[in-house]
Amino acid sequence: MNIPPPQEAFDGKVFARRLAYLSLPIILQNLLTSSLSFIDTLMIAQVSEAALAAVGLANQMFFLILLFYFGVSSGAGIFIAQYWGARQNDNLRKTMGIALSVALLGALFAGAVSFFFPYAVMRIFSDDPLVIQQGISYLKIVAFSYITHAVVMIYSAALRSTGDSRTPMYTSVVSLLVNIILNYALILGNFGFPRLEVKGAAIATLIARLLEVFLLIFVIYRRGGAIAAPISDLFSFNREEVKAYFRTCLPVILNEMFWSLGMTFYKIAFARLGTQVIASVNVTQAIEHLFFVVLIGISHSAAVMIGNKIGENQITLSQRYAITFLKVSFTVGLIMGSLFFMISPLLVSIFNLTSYVYDLSVLSLRVLSLYLPVKALTMMIVVGILRSGGDTTFSMVVEISGVWFIGVPLAFLGALVFDLPIYAIYALIGLEEIYKSIISLMRIKKGKWIRRLVEPVEPLPELNKVLDPDKASAYSSE
Repeated sequence: MNIPPPQEAFDGKVFARRLAYLSLPIILQNLLTSSLSFIDTLMIAQVSEAALAAVGLANQMFFLILLFYFGVSSGAGIFIAQYWGARQNDNLRKTMGIALSVALLGALFAGAVSFFFPYAVMRIFSDDPLVIQQGISYLKIVAFSYITHAVVMIYSAALRSTGDSRTPMYTSVVSLLVNIILNYALILGNFGFPRLEVKGAAIATLIARLLEVFLLIFVIYRRGGAIAAPISDLFSFNREEVKAYFRTCLPVILNEMFWSLGMTFYKIAFARLGTQVIASVNVTQAIEHLFFVVLIGISHSAAVMIGNKIGENQITLSQRYAITFLKVSFTVGLIMGSLFFMISPLLVSIFNLTSYVYDLSVLSLRVLSLYLPVKALTMMIVVGILRSGGDTTFSMVVEISGVWFIGVPLAFLGALVFDLPIYAIYALIGLEEIYKSIISLMRIKKGKWIRRLVEPVEPLPELNKVLDPDKASAYSSE
Protein backbone atom coordinates (compact mmCIF):
# COMPACT_ATOMS: atom_id res chain seq x y z
CA MET A 1 0.00 0.00 0.00
CA ASN A 2 1.44 3.36 -1.03
CA ILE A 3 1.36 6.04 1.64
CA PRO A 4 1.14 9.62 0.30
CA PRO A 5 4.19 11.68 1.27
CA PRO A 6 3.86 14.60 3.69
CA GLN A 7 2.58 17.65 1.81
CA GLU A 8 5.04 20.54 1.55
CA ALA A 9 4.05 24.06 2.54
CA PHE A 10 3.94 26.74 -0.14
CA ASP A 11 7.09 28.91 -0.08
CA GLY A 12 6.65 32.14 -2.04
CA LYS A 13 10.37 32.83 -2.30
CA VAL A 14 11.18 29.34 -3.65
CA PHE A 15 8.27 29.68 -6.09
CA ALA A 16 9.49 33.07 -7.36
CA ARG A 17 13.12 31.93 -7.74
CA ARG A 18 12.09 28.81 -9.60
CA LEU A 19 9.77 30.77 -11.88
CA ALA A 20 12.48 33.30 -12.72
CA TYR A 21 15.07 30.57 -13.32
CA LEU A 22 12.84 28.69 -15.75
CA SER A 23 10.97 31.49 -17.50
CA LEU A 24 13.70 34.07 -18.22
CA PRO A 25 15.70 31.85 -20.63
CA ILE A 26 12.48 30.86 -22.46
CA ILE A 27 11.43 34.51 -22.75
CA LEU A 28 14.85 35.55 -24.03
CA GLN A 29 14.97 32.67 -26.53
CA ASN A 30 11.53 33.52 -27.95
CA LEU A 31 12.36 37.21 -28.09
CA LEU A 32 15.58 36.56 -30.00
CA THR A 33 13.83 34.16 -32.36
CA SER A 34 11.16 36.75 -33.18
CA SER A 35 13.71 39.52 -33.66
CA LEU A 36 16.15 37.49 -35.75
CA SER A 37 13.41 36.11 -37.97
CA PHE A 38 12.47 39.68 -38.75
CA ILE A 39 16.08 40.44 -39.73
CA ASP A 40 16.17 37.34 -41.97
CA THR A 41 13.05 38.59 -43.73
CA LEU A 42 14.65 41.97 -44.31
CA MET A 43 17.69 40.31 -45.92
CA ILE A 44 15.75 38.11 -48.35
CA ALA A 45 13.52 41.08 -49.18
CA GLN A 46 16.59 42.84 -50.60
CA VAL A 47 16.80 40.19 -53.34
CA SER A 48 13.31 40.56 -54.80
CA GLU A 49 9.62 40.30 -53.96
CA ALA A 50 9.53 36.93 -55.75
CA ALA A 51 12.35 35.63 -53.53
CA LEU A 52 10.58 36.86 -50.41
CA ALA A 53 7.34 35.21 -51.49
CA ALA A 54 9.12 31.97 -52.42
CA VAL A 55 10.87 31.59 -49.06
CA GLY A 56 7.74 32.57 -47.14
CA LEU A 57 5.53 30.10 -48.98
CA ALA A 58 8.11 27.30 -48.95
CA ASN A 59 8.41 27.68 -45.19
CA GLN A 60 4.71 26.86 -44.79
CA MET A 61 5.78 23.21 -44.91
CA PHE A 62 8.20 23.84 -42.04
CA PHE A 63 5.49 25.73 -40.13
CA LEU A 64 3.18 22.72 -40.36
CA ILE A 65 5.82 20.20 -39.30
CA LEU A 66 6.92 22.57 -36.51
CA LEU A 67 3.41 22.52 -35.06
CA PHE A 68 3.50 18.72 -35.23
CA TYR A 69 6.83 18.71 -33.36
CA PHE A 70 5.39 21.10 -30.78
CA GLY A 71 2.44 18.81 -30.14
CA VAL A 72 4.67 15.73 -29.84
CA SER A 73 7.23 17.44 -27.59
CA SER A 74 4.60 19.18 -25.42
CA GLY A 75 2.82 15.89 -24.89
CA ALA A 76 6.09 14.18 -23.97
CA GLY A 77 6.89 17.05 -21.60
CA ILE A 78 3.77 16.22 -19.56
CA PHE A 79 5.12 12.74 -18.81
CA ILE A 80 8.75 13.82 -18.45
CA ALA A 81 7.93 16.53 -15.88
CA GLN A 82 6.04 14.02 -13.73
CA TYR A 83 8.63 11.26 -14.15
CA TRP A 84 11.36 13.75 -13.18
CA GLY A 85 9.45 14.68 -10.03
CA ALA A 86 8.98 10.97 -9.24
CA ARG A 87 12.67 10.19 -10.03
CA GLN A 88 11.68 7.53 -12.58
CA ASN A 89 14.48 7.97 -15.10
CA ASP A 90 13.82 4.74 -16.98
CA ASN A 91 10.27 5.80 -17.84
CA LEU A 92 11.47 9.34 -18.59
CA ARG A 93 13.90 8.01 -21.18
CA LYS A 94 11.33 5.69 -22.74
CA THR A 95 9.00 8.65 -23.19
CA MET A 96 11.79 10.56 -24.89
CA GLY A 97 12.35 7.56 -27.20
CA ILE A 98 8.67 7.35 -28.13
CA ALA A 99 8.51 11.10 -28.82
CA LEU A 100 11.72 10.96 -30.88
CA SER A 101 10.35 8.08 -32.95
CA VAL A 102 7.08 9.90 -33.68
CA ALA A 103 8.80 13.22 -34.46
CA LEU A 104 11.39 11.59 -36.73
CA LEU A 105 8.69 9.72 -38.67
CA GLY A 106 6.93 13.04 -39.24
CA ALA A 107 10.23 14.66 -40.24
CA LEU A 108 11.02 11.90 -42.74
CA PHE A 109 7.58 12.21 -44.31
CA ALA A 110 7.70 16.02 -44.57
CA GLY A 111 11.32 15.93 -45.76
CA ALA A 112 10.54 13.36 -48.45
CA VAL A 113 7.56 15.36 -49.71
CA SER A 114 9.61 18.58 -49.79
CA PHE A 115 12.59 16.97 -51.55
CA PHE A 116 10.84 14.71 -54.07
CA PHE A 117 7.68 16.76 -54.72
CA PRO A 118 8.68 20.42 -54.25
CA TYR A 119 6.73 21.55 -57.32
CA ALA A 120 3.50 20.07 -55.93
CA VAL A 121 4.10 21.80 -52.59
CA MET A 122 4.75 25.21 -54.15
CA ARG A 123 1.86 24.84 -56.60
CA ILE A 124 -0.54 24.74 -53.63
CA PHE A 125 0.42 28.29 -52.68
CA SER A 126 1.34 30.06 -55.91
CA ASP A 127 0.80 30.17 -59.69
CA ASP A 128 3.80 32.44 -60.32
CA PRO A 129 6.46 30.41 -62.22
CA LEU A 130 9.33 32.46 -60.78
CA VAL A 131 8.08 32.05 -57.21
CA ILE A 132 7.59 28.31 -57.74
CA GLN A 133 11.06 27.90 -59.26
CA GLN A 134 12.81 29.69 -56.40
CA GLY A 135 10.67 27.89 -53.83
CA ILE A 136 11.70 24.54 -55.28
CA SER A 137 15.41 25.36 -54.95
CA TYR A 138 14.82 26.39 -51.32
CA LEU A 139 12.74 23.33 -50.37
CA LYS A 140 15.13 20.73 -51.82
CA ILE A 141 17.91 22.00 -49.51
CA VAL A 142 16.01 22.92 -46.36
CA ALA A 143 14.13 19.57 -46.36
CA PHE A 144 17.20 17.93 -44.76
CA SER A 145 16.91 20.24 -41.73
CA TYR A 146 13.53 18.81 -40.70
CA ILE A 147 15.21 15.78 -39.13
CA THR A 148 17.69 17.83 -37.09
CA HIS A 149 14.93 20.11 -35.82
CA ALA A 150 12.87 17.11 -34.69
CA VAL A 151 15.75 15.99 -32.45
CA VAL A 152 16.25 19.54 -31.11
CA MET A 153 12.56 19.94 -30.22
CA ILE A 154 12.34 16.67 -28.27
CA TYR A 155 15.60 17.10 -26.33
CA SER A 156 14.83 20.78 -25.61
CA ALA A 157 11.39 19.85 -24.25
CA ALA A 158 12.96 17.15 -22.08
CA LEU A 159 15.53 19.59 -20.70
CA ARG A 160 12.88 22.19 -19.84
CA SER A 161 10.68 19.56 -18.20
CA THR A 162 13.57 18.61 -15.92
CA GLY A 163 14.22 22.24 -14.98
CA ASP A 164 16.95 23.20 -17.46
CA SER A 165 15.70 25.95 -19.77
CA ARG A 166 19.13 27.55 -20.19
CA THR A 167 20.88 24.92 -22.31
CA PRO A 168 18.26 25.06 -25.12
CA MET A 169 18.44 28.86 -24.99
CA TYR A 170 22.24 28.95 -25.34
CA THR A 171 22.34 26.52 -28.28
CA SER A 172 19.43 28.28 -29.96
CA VAL A 173 21.08 31.68 -29.64
CA VAL A 174 24.32 30.34 -31.20
CA SER A 175 22.36 28.75 -34.04
CA LEU A 176 20.34 31.90 -34.73
CA LEU A 177 23.42 34.12 -34.77
CA VAL A 178 25.20 31.75 -37.16
CA ASN A 179 22.08 31.71 -39.34
CA ILE A 180 22.07 35.50 -39.61
CA ILE A 181 25.80 35.72 -40.40
CA LEU A 182 25.51 33.01 -43.06
CA ASN A 183 22.40 34.67 -44.50
CA TYR A 184 24.31 37.94 -44.82
CA ALA A 185 27.20 36.11 -46.50
CA LEU A 186 25.34 33.70 -48.77
CA ILE A 187 22.14 35.55 -49.69
CA LEU A 188 23.80 38.85 -50.59
CA GLY A 189 27.31 37.62 -51.43
CA ASN A 190 29.29 39.28 -48.64
CA PHE A 191 32.62 38.32 -46.99
CA GLY A 192 33.84 37.03 -50.37
CA PHE A 193 31.09 34.39 -50.68
CA PRO A 194 29.08 33.97 -53.88
CA ARG A 195 25.64 35.61 -54.07
CA LEU A 196 23.31 32.59 -53.86
CA GLU A 197 20.12 34.45 -52.91
CA VAL A 198 17.31 31.93 -52.13
CA LYS A 199 19.68 28.93 -52.21
CA GLY A 200 21.96 30.82 -49.84
CA ALA A 201 19.09 31.26 -47.37
CA ALA A 202 18.40 27.51 -47.49
CA ILE A 203 22.05 26.57 -47.02
CA ALA A 204 22.37 28.99 -44.10
CA THR A 205 19.30 27.48 -42.44
CA LEU A 206 20.54 23.91 -42.90
CA ILE A 207 24.02 24.66 -41.51
CA ALA A 208 22.61 26.56 -38.52
CA ARG A 209 20.24 23.72 -37.61
CA LEU A 210 22.97 21.11 -37.99
CA LEU A 211 25.15 23.17 -35.64
CA GLU A 212 22.31 23.50 -33.14
CA VAL A 213 21.61 19.78 -32.91
CA PHE A 214 25.35 19.00 -32.64
CA LEU A 215 25.87 21.54 -29.82
CA LEU A 216 22.77 20.44 -27.92
CA ILE A 217 23.57 16.72 -28.04
CA PHE A 218 27.25 17.37 -27.23
CA VAL A 219 26.42 19.44 -24.13
CA ILE A 220 23.77 16.99 -22.91
CA TYR A 221 25.93 13.86 -23.18
CA ARG A 222 29.10 15.54 -21.96
CA ARG A 223 27.33 16.70 -18.81
CA GLY A 224 25.42 13.45 -18.23
CA GLY A 225 22.27 13.05 -16.17
CA ALA A 226 18.79 11.72 -16.85
CA ILE A 227 18.45 13.22 -20.34
CA ALA A 228 21.78 11.78 -21.55
CA ALA A 229 20.18 8.43 -22.31
CA PRO A 230 21.91 5.59 -24.18
CA ILE A 231 20.18 4.60 -27.41
CA SER A 232 19.24 1.25 -25.90
CA ASP A 233 17.35 3.02 -23.07
CA LEU A 234 15.56 5.45 -25.42
CA PHE A 235 14.11 2.72 -27.61
CA SER A 236 13.38 0.07 -24.96
CA PHE A 237 9.67 0.98 -24.81
CA ASN A 238 6.89 -1.56 -25.45
CA ARG A 239 3.48 -1.40 -27.10
CA GLU A 240 1.60 -0.66 -23.87
CA GLU A 241 3.86 2.30 -23.12
CA VAL A 242 3.28 3.65 -26.64
CA LYS A 243 -0.48 3.37 -26.11
CA ALA A 244 -0.21 5.21 -22.79
CA TYR A 245 1.79 7.97 -24.47
CA PHE A 246 -0.78 8.46 -27.23
CA ARG A 247 -3.74 8.38 -24.84
CA THR A 248 -2.36 11.52 -23.23
CA CYS A 249 -0.41 13.12 -26.07
CA LEU A 250 -2.66 12.60 -29.09
CA PRO A 251 -5.11 15.28 -27.85
CA VAL A 252 -2.19 17.75 -27.61
CA ILE A 253 -1.08 16.98 -31.18
CA LEU A 254 -4.66 17.28 -32.51
CA ASN A 255 -5.11 20.47 -30.50
CA GLU A 256 -2.14 22.13 -32.20
CA MET A 257 -3.21 20.97 -35.67
CA PHE A 258 -6.83 22.13 -35.42
CA TRP A 259 -5.81 25.37 -33.72
CA SER A 260 -3.41 26.22 -36.55
CA LEU A 261 -6.10 25.38 -39.10
CA GLY A 262 -8.44 27.73 -37.26
CA MET A 263 -5.88 30.53 -37.48
CA THR A 264 -5.70 29.90 -41.24
CA PHE A 265 -9.49 30.26 -41.52
CA TYR A 266 -9.32 33.56 -39.63
CA LYS A 267 -6.99 34.85 -42.32
CA ILE A 268 -9.31 33.61 -45.05
CA ALA A 269 -12.13 35.63 -43.48
CA PHE A 270 -9.93 38.71 -43.06
CA ALA A 271 -8.76 38.46 -46.69
CA ARG A 272 -12.35 39.07 -47.84
CA LEU A 273 -12.10 42.59 -46.43
CA GLY A 274 -9.38 43.69 -48.86
CA THR A 275 -5.64 44.19 -49.20
CA GLN A 276 -5.44 47.12 -46.79
CA VAL A 277 -7.09 45.10 -44.05
CA ILE A 278 -4.66 42.22 -44.61
CA ALA A 279 -1.77 44.70 -44.34
CA SER A 280 -3.22 45.90 -41.03
CA VAL A 281 -3.65 42.31 -39.80
CA ASN A 282 -0.01 41.50 -40.56
CA VAL A 283 1.21 44.57 -38.67
CA THR A 284 -1.12 43.86 -35.75
CA GLN A 285 -0.04 40.24 -35.41
CA ALA A 286 3.66 41.10 -35.66
CA ILE A 287 3.32 43.53 -32.74
CA GLU A 288 1.02 41.30 -30.71
CA HIS A 289 3.46 38.36 -30.89
CA LEU A 290 6.16 40.43 -29.18
CA PHE A 291 3.88 40.92 -26.18
CA PHE A 292 3.16 37.19 -25.93
CA VAL A 293 6.82 36.30 -25.40
CA VAL A 294 6.57 36.85 -21.62
CA LEU A 295 3.29 34.95 -21.34
CA ILE A 296 4.74 31.98 -23.25
CA GLY A 297 7.71 31.86 -20.88
CA ILE A 298 5.54 31.90 -17.77
CA SER A 299 3.11 29.28 -19.14
CA HIS A 300 5.87 26.82 -20.05
CA SER A 301 7.47 27.34 -16.63
CA ALA A 302 4.13 26.60 -14.98
CA ALA A 303 3.86 23.31 -16.91
CA VAL A 304 7.27 22.22 -15.58
CA MET A 305 6.80 23.33 -11.98
CA ILE A 306 3.28 21.93 -11.61
CA GLY A 307 4.16 18.72 -13.45
CA ASN A 308 7.17 18.15 -11.20
CA LYS A 309 5.03 18.56 -8.08
CA ILE A 310 2.39 16.16 -9.38
CA GLY A 311 5.17 13.66 -10.09
CA GLU A 312 6.36 14.03 -6.50
CA ASN A 313 2.75 13.37 -5.38
CA GLN A 314 2.57 16.83 -3.84
CA ILE A 315 -1.03 17.27 -4.97
CA THR A 316 -1.99 20.01 -2.53
CA LEU A 317 1.08 22.05 -3.42
CA SER A 318 0.49 21.56 -7.16
CA GLN A 319 -3.03 22.96 -6.70
CA ARG A 320 -1.61 25.93 -4.81
CA TYR A 321 0.92 26.46 -7.61
CA ALA A 322 -1.91 26.45 -10.17
CA ILE A 323 -3.85 29.15 -8.30
CA THR A 324 -0.70 31.25 -7.89
CA PHE A 325 0.11 30.96 -11.60
CA LEU A 326 -3.42 32.07 -12.48
CA LYS A 327 -2.91 35.22 -10.40
CA VAL A 328 0.53 35.84 -11.89
CA SER A 329 -0.62 35.41 -15.50
CA PHE A 330 -3.69 37.62 -15.10
CA THR A 331 -1.62 40.34 -13.40
CA VAL A 332 1.06 40.22 -16.10
CA GLY A 333 -1.64 40.28 -18.78
CA LEU A 334 -3.27 43.30 -17.16
CA ILE A 335 0.02 45.23 -16.97
CA MET A 336 1.01 44.35 -20.52
CA GLY A 337 -2.48 45.05 -21.83
CA SER A 338 -2.38 48.54 -20.32
CA LEU A 339 1.07 49.18 -21.83
CA PHE A 340 -0.11 47.72 -25.13
CA PHE A 341 -3.07 50.12 -25.21
CA MET A 342 -0.97 53.20 -24.47
CA ILE A 343 1.94 52.67 -26.86
CA SER A 344 -0.01 51.20 -29.81
CA PRO A 345 0.23 54.44 -31.87
CA LEU A 346 4.00 54.54 -31.33
CA LEU A 347 4.48 50.90 -32.33
CA VAL A 348 2.39 51.22 -35.48
CA SER A 349 4.19 54.41 -36.54
CA ILE A 350 7.39 52.37 -37.06
CA PHE A 351 5.82 50.83 -40.17
CA ASN A 352 5.39 52.69 -43.43
CA LEU A 353 1.57 52.71 -43.63
CA THR A 354 -1.15 54.83 -45.15
CA SER A 355 -3.27 56.81 -42.70
CA TYR A 356 -6.21 54.41 -43.18
CA VAL A 357 -4.15 51.28 -42.42
CA TYR A 358 -2.47 53.11 -39.54
CA ASP A 359 -5.84 53.95 -37.94
CA LEU A 360 -7.10 50.38 -38.44
CA SER A 361 -3.99 48.95 -36.83
CA VAL A 362 -4.10 51.22 -33.79
CA LEU A 363 -7.78 50.50 -33.17
CA SER A 364 -7.21 46.77 -33.65
CA LEU A 365 -4.29 46.72 -31.20
CA ARG A 366 -6.32 48.60 -28.60
CA VAL A 367 -9.19 46.13 -28.90
CA LEU A 368 -6.73 43.24 -28.56
CA SER A 369 -5.12 44.90 -25.54
CA LEU A 370 -8.46 44.80 -23.71
CA TYR A 371 -8.55 41.02 -24.13
CA LEU A 372 -4.89 40.46 -23.23
CA PRO A 373 -5.50 39.70 -19.50
CA VAL A 374 -8.08 37.05 -20.47
CA LYS A 375 -5.79 35.63 -23.19
CA ALA A 376 -3.01 35.41 -20.62
CA LEU A 377 -5.35 33.49 -18.34
CA THR A 378 -6.47 31.00 -21.00
CA MET A 379 -2.90 30.41 -22.19
CA MET A 380 -1.84 29.66 -18.62
CA ILE A 381 -4.80 27.33 -18.05
CA VAL A 382 -4.41 25.31 -21.25
CA VAL A 383 -0.61 25.19 -21.65
CA GLY A 384 0.58 25.57 -18.07
CA ILE A 385 -2.05 23.89 -15.89
CA LEU A 386 -4.39 21.47 -17.70
CA ARG A 387 -1.65 19.90 -19.84
CA SER A 388 0.77 19.57 -16.92
CA GLY A 389 -1.97 17.78 -15.00
CA GLY A 390 -2.47 15.31 -17.85
CA ASP A 391 -5.97 16.70 -18.57
CA THR A 392 -5.19 16.95 -22.28
CA THR A 393 -8.51 15.77 -23.69
CA PHE A 394 -10.47 18.44 -21.84
CA SER A 395 -8.01 21.18 -22.85
CA MET A 396 -8.26 20.01 -26.49
CA VAL A 397 -12.07 20.11 -26.42
CA VAL A 398 -12.07 23.60 -24.89
CA GLU A 399 -9.56 24.98 -27.41
CA ILE A 400 -11.12 23.42 -30.50
CA SER A 401 -14.70 24.26 -29.52
CA GLY A 402 -13.68 27.85 -28.77
CA VAL A 403 -11.98 28.33 -32.13
CA TRP A 404 -14.38 26.40 -34.36
CA PHE A 405 -17.76 27.04 -32.72
CA ILE A 406 -17.22 30.65 -31.62
CA GLY A 407 -14.14 32.30 -33.18
CA VAL A 408 -14.31 31.09 -36.81
CA PRO A 409 -18.11 31.51 -37.23
CA LEU A 410 -18.01 35.02 -35.73
CA ALA A 411 -15.06 35.96 -37.98
CA PHE A 412 -16.97 34.97 -41.13
CA LEU A 413 -20.23 36.52 -39.91
CA GLY A 414 -18.45 39.79 -39.13
CA ALA A 415 -16.57 39.85 -42.44
CA LEU A 416 -19.09 38.44 -44.93
CA VAL A 417 -22.52 39.10 -43.44
CA PHE A 418 -22.23 42.28 -41.40
CA ASP A 419 -19.20 43.78 -43.22
CA LEU A 420 -17.72 44.98 -39.93
CA PRO A 421 -14.35 46.75 -39.64
CA ILE A 422 -11.46 44.52 -38.62
CA TYR A 423 -11.23 45.91 -35.07
CA ALA A 424 -14.91 45.07 -34.49
CA ILE A 425 -14.29 41.51 -35.73
CA TYR A 426 -11.41 41.23 -33.26
CA ALA A 427 -13.87 42.22 -30.54
CA LEU A 428 -16.23 39.42 -31.62
CA ILE A 429 -13.49 36.80 -31.84
CA GLY A 430 -12.36 37.75 -28.34
CA LEU A 431 -15.54 36.17 -26.98
CA GLU A 432 -13.81 32.86 -27.66
CA GLU A 433 -11.24 33.67 -24.96
CA ILE A 434 -13.94 34.54 -22.43
CA TYR A 435 -15.70 31.22 -23.11
CA LYS A 436 -12.47 29.22 -22.72
CA SER A 437 -11.50 30.98 -19.49
CA ILE A 438 -14.89 30.44 -17.82
CA ILE A 439 -15.13 26.74 -18.74
CA SER A 440 -11.50 26.05 -17.80
CA LEU A 441 -11.68 27.89 -14.47
CA MET A 442 -14.68 25.75 -13.54
CA ARG A 443 -12.61 22.66 -14.33
CA ILE A 444 -9.73 23.83 -12.12
CA LYS A 445 -12.09 24.73 -9.28
CA LYS A 446 -13.50 21.19 -9.27
CA GLY A 447 -9.94 19.77 -9.09
CA LYS A 448 -10.60 17.28 -11.91
CA TRP A 449 -7.58 18.39 -13.94
CA ILE A 450 -4.93 16.50 -11.95
CA ARG A 451 -4.23 13.08 -13.44
CA ARG A 452 -1.13 11.51 -12.03
CA LEU A 453 0.69 9.55 -14.74
CA VAL A 454 3.39 7.98 -12.55
CA GLU A 455 3.51 5.64 -9.59
CA PRO A 456 3.96 7.26 -6.14
CA VAL A 457 7.47 7.39 -4.69
CA GLU A 458 9.13 8.84 -1.64
CA PRO A 459 9.56 12.61 -2.02
CA LEU A 460 12.94 14.22 -2.57
CA PRO A 461 12.66 17.71 -1.01
CA GLU A 462 16.30 18.51 -1.69
CA LEU A 463 15.72 18.36 -5.45
CA ASN A 464 13.02 21.03 -5.30
CA LYS A 465 15.53 23.55 -4.01
CA VAL A 466 18.17 22.83 -6.62
CA LEU A 467 18.20 25.63 -9.19
CA ASP A 468 21.33 24.59 -11.04
CA PRO A 469 20.60 21.78 -13.56
CA ASP A 470 24.20 20.61 -13.29
CA LYS A 471 23.68 19.99 -9.60
CA ALA A 472 20.21 18.54 -10.19
CA SER A 473 21.68 15.91 -12.50
CA ALA A 474 23.66 14.54 -9.57
CA TYR A 475 20.39 13.43 -7.96
CA SER A 476 19.27 11.78 -11.19
CA SER A 477 22.45 9.90 -12.14
CA GLU A 478 22.31 6.19 -11.95
